[in-house]
Amino acid sequence: MSSVVNKLTNAAERESSEAETLIAEIRKAIGEMKSIAVDYERENKSDKVKQLEAAALELVASCEDCTCYADAIRKVPGAYQPSNQICVKMTDFEKLIEAEVNKVKGNSSTSVENHLLIRQFREAVWNVHHAGQPMPGDEQEDVLMTSTQTSILNVTCPLTGKPVIQLTEPVRW
Repeated sequence: MSSVVNKLTNAAERESSEAETLIAEIRKAIGEMKSIAVDYERENKSDKVKQLEAAALELVASCEDCTCYADAIRKVPGAYQPSNQICVKMTDFEKLIEAEVNKVKGNSSTSVENHLLIRQFREAVWNVHHAGQPMPGDEQEDVLMTSTQTSILNVTCPLTGKPVIQLTEPVRW
């Protein structure tokens, strides 16, 4: 492996690690927002709950973008094609990263509205006044969840939201 590819790999790991840290912080912030929304719901301040939900949706979208960016950055060293001729063709890393981000986003089918963190947010708010009752539209979904729940538990990493099969060093909890 050439020194350029080694440097790219090290830089990609560093950048994706920083992105993973940001993703973890965003997830913590959404958890705090959920807690505040529950408090607002107890106080019947539904307008504040709606504002927090809108902000949580934006944060989840940013989190998904950051996850795609981190995945794409990790793939750049593999997509890099070094040129044998010096200074004949400079690599446009911005285009390379953009292409990888588009590939990762193309493979992602998660809608922000259906994201696990948003679902948890809505369920927590719903349970303030409707504990034990299914959320609207979930009656049929509950039946499906009970039959498939064991296979769903470890599909995505709880910290990064990435599919478990994409993790390089998964750890069991």
